[in-house]
Amino acid sequence: MESSSLAQDYEKLLSKYKDVVVLGSATGVIQWDTETKMPRGAFEWRSQQQSLLSRLDQKMATDPEIGALLDRMEKNPGLGAMDEVLRRNLYLIRKDYDEKTKLPERLVAAIARQEVISYQAWHKAKGAKDFNAFKPELERMLELKKEWAHLLMDVKGVKTAYDALIDVFEPKFSQETITAVFDKLRAGLLPVIQKCIDSTSQPDTSVLKRHVPVAVQEKFSKMAMDFIGYETGTPTAKGRLDETEHPFTIGIYDDVRITTHYYEDNFASSVFSVLHEGGHALYDQDLRRDWIYTPVGAPNSFGWHESQSRFVENIVGKSPEFCSFLLPRLKEMTGTSLEDVGLEKFVNALNEVRPSKIRIEADEVTYSLHLIIRFEIERDLLADRITVGELPQAWNQKYRDYLGMEIKDDAEGVLQDVHWAHGYFGYFPSYALGNIYSGHLLSKLGRDMPGWKEGIAQGKFAPVLQWLSGNVHALGNLYDPLVMLKKVTGEEIDPGHFIRYLNEKYSRIYGF
Repeated sequence: MESSSLAQDYEKLLSKYKDVVVLGSATGVIQWDTETKMPRGAFEWRSQQQSLLSRLDQKMATDPEIGALLDRMEKNPGLGAMDEVLRRNLYLIRKDYDEKTKLPERLVAAIARQEVISYQAWHKAKGAKDFNAFKPELERMLELKKEWAHLLMDVKGVKTAYDALIDVFEPKFSQETITAVFDKLRAGLLPVIQKCIDSTSQPDTSVLKRHVPVAVQEKFSKMAMDFIGYETGTPTAKGRLDETEHPFTIGIYDDVRITTHYYEDNFASSVFSVLHEGGHALYDQDLRRDWIYTPVGAPNSFGWHESQSRFVENIVGKSPEFCSFLLPRLKEMTGTSLEDVGLEKFVNALNEVRPSKIRIEADEVTYSLHLIIRFEIERDLLADRITVGELPQAWNQKYRDYLGMEIKDDAEGVLQDVHWAHGYFGYFPSYALGNIYSGHLLSKLGRDMPGWKEGIAQGKFAPVLQWLSGNVHALGNLYDPLVMLKKVTGEEIDPGHFIRYLNEKYSRIYGF
């Protein structure tokens, strides 16, 4: 009788939660439209739409019947005998319910509306290279997110407001843990970077600056998507590719969309942004169908999501093996533009290590330093050690100290990312954690499938995708991020795998 009533309550709970998931996916499409197809004059109307959707989500997720079902199931003596999927779903729905019931509806609506207003202000300010034009809206967004974080510190069981924000993207992580991991990561990166800079064998990157029309680059994108198995443009396709200023991926299961940006004097940018976003998309599309509409049927943390995109873009995409497959096809599509380019020159150019100002253009060795900078700034901002008005100065100083870069204007500095406009404080650490996870995955893949690179050279990505599917995608959100790492690799988090990968790869290119 107890197990029967538990099963009935569970079925009712998942039915309620399904509506929350579906509404969330609709909100995602709205966000996609905001950054791709929406008329530029529609921001005010869109802010009202998102505000309403957020209020609906709040009402649905905090339905008193959900609370009653949770209470009843948690008190049921048969709960301990149920499988871990049911218990994890129960835990995640309880976490979501307890957090959202702590938040007043007016705050939820205000944040959703401010996201659109801040995004519009950021977009204009970046074009004008003027942080001050963005400052008032960012201050308002930070004020709202601080209120949000302080309300949830107790229910999340965290020590600081910044920890509460980090928990959204990396559950069970704290700024203290991330600081310790990033200190090790930075210590491992700096010698590699210095060896590359000091090397007398510097890549010739002029090949990547050759003019390639957008129409040809669109063919490159199609080839890259075909290689990884991301389908667009067919009657059964569950993906699509569009152009936007800042590439991103959005969606889940049967509707997962990616974007890229084309530069006629930098054709590699679009190829590898498609591989990067495609890595995200494969994860979202490949989740277990029998877990659809449930909390465990979602991807794991944002760091795990980033591990998939960085793995596809860099570990696979910029490998000599993939380049040996890619280059002949690029030559065929571009006519005479690349006919004189040899494989080694092409590989070395793609993997140049050079400190830069722009995160999304950074090489894979210096990339994590961009995220460490952002993490440290956010940590200080949430602790009131710096103000919003001081962000440009703090940003510019860290770029001098960490990367030796002099920032000329706000567009190439503090305005380069859209994340803070959306209120995504705490997101940036996930990018660097994704690099660390990808190093763990590479080590495990090498043990499980020693000959995987040979298949890549032949244009066969399916075996690697199958391995990622079984080891990462199929686990969904069954475990917290660090527990999942232990389940997948048997190891605690350690930047060492990623650092060793970089040393081995770049010693071949730079001769150290």
